[in-house]
Amino acid sequence: MSIVLRPSQALRLWQQVMLSQVRDDAPDLTMRQTAILFTIYLDPPPHTVRGLAARLNVTKPVITRALDTMGALKLVSRHRDELDKRNVLIKRTVEGALFVERFGDVIIAKAHELPI
Repeated sequence: MSIVLRPSQALRLWQQVMLSQVRDDAPDLTMRQTAILFTIYLDPPPHTVRGLAARLNVTKPVITRALDTMGALKLVSRHRDELDKRNVLIKRTVEGALFVERFGDVIIAKAHELPI
């Protein structure tokens, strides 16, 4: 299914979603943190710091800082890979899954409010 939006409609939708997140006192994630979080929840696991850094074309310290914030918010958790201790596996959490699902619900709701 394809949705056609004019640039102004797409920007309005993004604005309305962001305003909704701010008003609802949702966790205040940066664009980079949001991209990392959605990658973890929308792409199939396993996810590692190294793999996320390569996928997003950023350094491992960038991923680590983002994961520190998201871990404190309980949106993700980290564990050493038992098979390869050099790897840190990023795991989904119930809180994170609910956050991502609610975010999707907000996008749908705000899209329905767009003027035609």
